[in-house]
Amino acid sequence: MTYHIFLLFLQKQRIDNVDKNNTNVSSTVYTLLKQKALLETEYNEEKENFKRQMQAIGLERRIKRGDAWHPVRIGRSYYNSLNQLAIEVYRTSDEDIEHNFEFGKPVCFFKVEQDDRLDSATSKTDKHKGFDVITTGMVSYADADRMVVTIPDKTGTATMLQNTDGIGIQLFFDETSYKLMFEALDRAIRAKGNRLAYLRDLFYSKQKAQTFSFDTIRFPWLNSTQELAVNNVLRAKDVAVVHGPPGTGKTTTLVEAIYETLKRESQVMVCAQSNMAVDWISEKLVDRGVPVLRIGNPTRVNDKMLSFTYERKFESHPDYPELWSIRKAIREMRSNRKRGASDNWHQKLDRLKSRATEIECRINAQLFGEARVIASTLVGSANRVMSGQKFTTLFIDEAAQALEAACWIPMKRTTRVVFAGDHCQLPPTVKSFEAMRGGLAKTLMERIVENKPEVVTLLTVQYRMNEKIMQFSSDWFYDGKVIAAPEVCHRGILDYDLPMIWIDTSGTEAYEQFVGESFGRINKKEAALTLEKLQEYFEKTGKQRILDESIDVGIISPYRAQVQYLRQQIKKKEFFRPYRKLISVNTVDGFQGQERDIIIISLVRSNNEGQIGFLSDLRRMNVAITRARMKLIIMGNAETLSHTLFYKKLYEYVMQISNGE
Repeated sequence: MTYHIFLLFLQKQRIDNVDKNNTNVSSTVYTLLKQKALLETEYNEEKENFKRQMQAIGLERRIKRGDAWHPVRIGRSYYNSLNQLAIEVYRTSDEDIEHNFEFGKPVCFFKVEQDDRLDSATSKTDKHKGFDVITTGMVSYADADRMVVTIPDKTGTATMLQNTDGIGIQLFFDETSYKLMFEALDRAIRAKGNRLAYLRDLFYSKQKAQTFSFDTIRFPWLNSTQELAVNNVLRAKDVAVVHGPPGTGKTTTLVEAIYETLKRESQVMVCAQSNMAVDWISEKLVDRGVPVLRIGNPTRVNDKMLSFTYERKFESHPDYPELWSIRKAIREMRSNRKRGASDNWHQKLDRLKSRATEIECRINAQLFGEARVIASTLVGSANRVMSGQKFTTLFIDEAAQALEAACWIPMKRTTRVVFAGDHCQLPPTVKSFEAMRGGLAKTLMERIVENKPEVVTLLTVQYRMNEKIMQFSSDWFYDGKVIAAPEVCHRGILDYDLPMIWIDTSGTEAYEQFVGESFGRINKKEAALTLEKLQEYFEKTGKQRILDESIDVGIISPYRAQVQYLRQQIKKKEFFRPYRKLISVNTVDGFQGQERDIIIISLVRSNNEGQIGFLSDLRRMNVAITRARMKLIIMGNAETLSHTLFYKKLYEYVMQISNGE
C-alpha cells in the first residue's frame, strides 16, 4: 500500500468502539491507522526486496555480507526445555566474516544448485547461484562459529539435514515481528474503556500526564539530573521519559529507577529494541542483587547471563526431569502409533499431555513468582510463556531506536510506561523511502517528548569524553546543556595532544567507489591513510604502552564495504598483529552504546558534487563522534562534506582546536 492512497485506506477501515464525538480519540486512532499503513508499506517493500535479493545475489555475496554460512556441519539434534526440536549448526569456512545471525532471527536451511551464470554485480561466475529451501527455523543461540536453530518437528527433518551434503543456512524474511506489530496496533486502535485506551489517548494528545506527590528522595551517589530523573520516574502515574545523551549514565539512572520502583512494586517488566541492550541492563540489575528472569537467550553469552534465562531456570527446576520423561513418552507414542489405534491409546496420550501441561504451568508459575524483573526484547514480550502476565510498570530502554508499533507490543501488560533513550542518536531502521518520508521512523518516545515536555528529564553530565570532543555534540544536538564531569574534562593519552583532529583528504586521490546497494561505498586510499595514521599514533604513544594499558581503538565507517576492507587490511598488516584484540572496526550502528579510548572515523564520501548520501542523517554522526574517550580522528574530504552545514561547522570547530583556540 502506498502512502498517497492512505486516505482511501482510512475510508475502508471500520473503527469499532470509537467515540465519534471525542476529537482526541479520533485523532489518536487516525495517527495509529497512519502508522499501520506506513508499516504495511515497509513490510511489503522489505519482503519484495528480500525476494529480489535472494534471486539476484549470489551465495558468495550473501556469505560476505554475513547473511549466510556455507557449507555448514550439522551437529546433534535434541528437544530443548520448551519442547522445540533444536539443531546444532557449525560454520566450516569464512570464519573471519562477522555474521548477522542472532537470537530470534528466522533462517532457512538450503541445498545449493550448481550454476555457472555470471553474477552481474561482481562480474564473476557464481557456481552457487540457486538453492533449494529444505526447511525454515529460528535462531535460539549464536556465537562466532556455532548456532542452535529450532525447526518444525517434522518426521525425518533432522536426519535429512545430517545426511545431506552441501547444506547451508541463511537469514530468512522475518514475518513474525511484523505480525506482532500489526496485532499490537490493531489492539491499541480497538481499545476502549481500559488502561490501554487511556495511555493511547494520552500519548497522542496534549493531555497532561498524572503524577504522584511525595518529597524528593536523595541519592548521594547520583548527580543532580540523574537524581531528578529517578524521582520523576517514581512520581509518574502515567509516563516518564529519561533522555540520556552519550556518556551521561542513562543505564545507571535507569537501573536505580528500577531498583527504587521495586521497593514499591512486586515486579516490573524491562524491554528494549535489541537483545544486547536487554542483556546489558539485566547484567547491571543482577549485579545489584535483583532476581531477573530473561525471556529469550542472551547475545552477551556467558555463564552469568545464561543462568537467569527462562530456559536455563526451567531446565534446573526439580520437576523438569519428570516433565522431560513425559514428553519423551509422548513423542515415542506418536512415532510408534499404529493405524487404527485403540481408544486406550488416545486416553493414555491425553493423560500424559494433561500431566505435562500441569507440570509446565507449575514450573512457569514458580519462575515468574520468584523473579522481580522480567526482561525481554519488545518483540520477545509476546512470547507464549508470558501469557497472562501483568505489570504496573514497563521500562523501555533504547526507546528512540524502536518503531512505534513495536512499543505497543508489551503495552497491553502494563499500567504506566517509562521510556529511556536519546532521539538525537540512532533512529529506528526503516528501509522504505516512502515509509520514511511518511514518518515511520518517528518514535513513540519522540511524540511524547514533543507533546509532554514536562515528563522529560534530560541527563546533562557526561562521564565519557574529553570536554573538547563532547562540546560540538552538546552545542549542536542538546542546546549546549551537556557538560563534562570534572574527572574526564581533560582526559587524554599524550601530554599536549589534540583531542580532536580532522585529516582532510581534499586534493588527494582518495575518491569514493560505489560497490552495490547493500554495501554502499568504499574509499581505499582513505582506508590506507586511516591505518597509516593509526600506526603513527601507536608509535608516538609507544607500542608497549598500548599493550600494557590496553588502549583500545574503534574504527568507524558508515559503509559496510569500507568496514570489511579495513578489517582485511588490518589482518594483512604485520604491524597490527599484536594489537588486533584492541582494534574494533564496525559501522556506526555497530558502535551504538559502545566507547573506545581512540576513535577514527572514515567518512568515505569524496566527490565534486558535494553528495554525501545517508551521511546527511546527522543522528548517526552524533553517535560516531561521541564514542571516543580521549582521542577522535576524522578522515574525510572537507570540500565534499562542507557542502552540508553540519560538516562545515564540525570542520571549523576541529580547526579551531588545532589552532589552539
